Amino acid sequence: MTNASSTYLSIAVGALVGALISWLIFALQKKLSIKQEENLNRLNELNESHDKVLKLIQQFQKHQDHILDQILRMDKKIDSTLEKKKNDNK
Repeated sequence: MTNASSTYLSIAVGALVGALISWLIFALQKKLSIKQEENLNRLNELNESHDKVLKLIQQFQKHQDHILDQILRMDKKIDSTLEKKKNDNK
């Protein structure tokens, strides 16, 4: 094998190795970008779910506050009624 043919063969082998490495890097990057997109979509779904749960908790909290206010009003009415009866009995 002459020097020229050896050089051409080395260039061809180098090009093949370079193409193989480039293809492997491309394939890995593509696989990684697909995984990242899936993770991003999942995060968006979780964020939406979190917002829904948070809104439900806020509604529940408002309902609990409303119930507590009603209970406190009833307690005041009971106290005033008892106080009135106590004063009437004297």
